[in-house]
Amino acid sequence: MAELRPSVAPGPAAPPAPGPSASPAFASLFPPGLHAIYGECRRLYPDQPNPLQVTAIVKYWLGGPDPLDYVSMYRNMGSPSANIPEHWHYISFGLSDLYGDSRVHEFTGTDGPSGFGFELTFRLKRETGESAPPTWPAELMQGLARYVFQSENTFCSGDHVSWHSPLDNSESRIQHMLLTEDPQMQPVQTPFGVVTFLQIVGVCTEELHSAQQWNGQGILELLRTVPVAGGPWLITDMRRGETIFEIDPHLQQERVDKGIETDGSNLSGVSAKCAWDDLSRPPEDDEDSRSICIGTQPRRLSGKDTEQIRETLRRGLEINSKPVLPPINPQRQNGLTHDRPPSRKDSLESDSSTAIIPHELIRTRQLESVHLKFNQESGALIPLCLRGRLLHGRHFTYKSITGDMAITFVSTGVEGAFATEEHPYAAHGPWLQLQRHFLTCFPSPEVSFSPAIGGTTNDRGNPSVRSRTLPLPWEIKRQDMEGERHADATLQ
Repeated sequence: MAELRPSVAPGPAAPPAPGPSASPAFASLFPPGLHAIYGECRRLYPDQPNPLQVTAIVKYWLGGPDPLDYVSMYRNMGSPSANIPEHWHYISFGLSDLYGDSRVHEFTGTDGPSGFGFELTFRLKRETGESAPPTWPAELMQGLARYVFQSENTFCSGDHVSWHSPLDNSESRIQHMLLTEDPQMQPVQTPFGVVTFLQIVGVCTEELHSAQQWNGQGILELLRTVPVAGGPWLITDMRRGETIFEIDPHLQQERVDKGIETDGSNLSGVSAKCAWDDLSRPPEDDEDSRSICIGTQPRRLSGKDTEQIRETLRRGLEINSKPVLPPINPQRQNGLTHDRPPSRKDSLESDSSTAIIPHELIRTRQLESVHLKFNQESGALIPLCLRGRLLHGRHFTYKSITGDMAITFVSTGVEGAFATEEHPYAAHGPWLQLQRHFLTCFPSPEVSFSPAIGGTTNDRGNPSVRSRTLPLPWEIKRQDMEGERHADATLQ
């Protein structure tokens, strides 16, 4: 539960939120991390010292369900001359370390990130006659924060979030999100580390797909060039009824398709409901990890395997051109940035990196035939894997959200890969790799795969999408497994 009130410092009878001019006596009582972020807010909005604020009634550190202590809401007048409309500006408090006493975040020093290292912002176009900001964006931000706290996966600029439902629970086409740097909020140095500000940008399904096939930064740049779709400050308009490709049809062919052809995709992996089976021979015993099935408990990855997969995915989130999988290296750094503490996970890391079996005792095995299973949305990303990654000499990983298992497609020459042209299917514990060479080993029938996008892991909807024909080197069929349609691929 949350309540709406003017923002004040926490505690009874507290004075208004302080800015840089706050008295030393008051600043000493105000939580330092909170004070630093408020100072940046006051820099932008000196005339709004007490904005409306959504606050968690029971704080997360007292057992409440909402990780964000506060979400402040400011009225931004925009700049009509620069095609920046008036809008509401939402700013979160809680993903960074506000208190410095380990009640929520572990203190790791002043030089690294504070807490998770970022706060979320959102810019919503103000409707004519609207006198107060809607509060639904605060709940949206709480939902994203819950994901971060529960998974310990962090966000970075260019990331996308598949939501599959109108962000405001209306009939809007804005049903997904991209993340980028806030155009006005500057990074803040707090006594507990650095805080940056990531802005949520609402997008249509077609724009999300283009971000997946190409890259998030490219689509964000296109949105900036279309005033009604975001403009320079990427302001979300929930009433927008057209995608940028409907507004300007040339953007798809001249920018996105060309970008995919020349740059490929910088999406190197996704969390997914997926599984694989070794069909070469039956498992020898219950502990044999060759058979990984939905509904069974897979063997957990060793710490080194987890680090390898995590580093692989991290590299793909960057604008990379090097087709590198990390070699097995016990000294490899842990984290999205080398100064991130080991307690924080990077995108798509598993829930546990504890090794059940020593890494040295898990041998790499060459397989003759494998059976892959993906939920519908993940299966629809296979063309991205082939066209946007493998054909550009890169790799793509599906990381299971139901167990410590991963499937990585690799190209010829990717350093550190244990799948080779001679043995295109190889497994190291529950980590399966498939070499691009397998694409030449089989005929490529045209297989109908409909709908292109289906069930999603967050169960927030199942939009209808036109079917399309995919040239794939294996048979794909739909089946119902645990209530979801899955792409089912057998390679042999």
